[in-house]
Amino acid sequence: MAISYAKLWKLLIDKKMNKSQLKNAAHISTNAVAKLGKNEAVSLETLEKICLALNCSIDDVIEFSQEEANV
Repeated sequence: MAISYAKLWKLLIDKKMNKSQLKNAAHISTNAVAKLGKNEAVSLETLEKICLALNCSIDDVIEFSQEEANV
């Protein structure tokens, strides 16, 4: 399963925020922001902090997609 944070980046644009402002508002590490930028998995705690800081739900920041299986 592939993770995408495209919804998060769109939400930040709508809120006129950048990644540094997100890091400070959500009290998350630079490492966590870097992982988000690479569409890598982050902890549920990190996602919760982001949702609380942006006043949104988890499905507003992350989506999963099925990778095609090699047959």
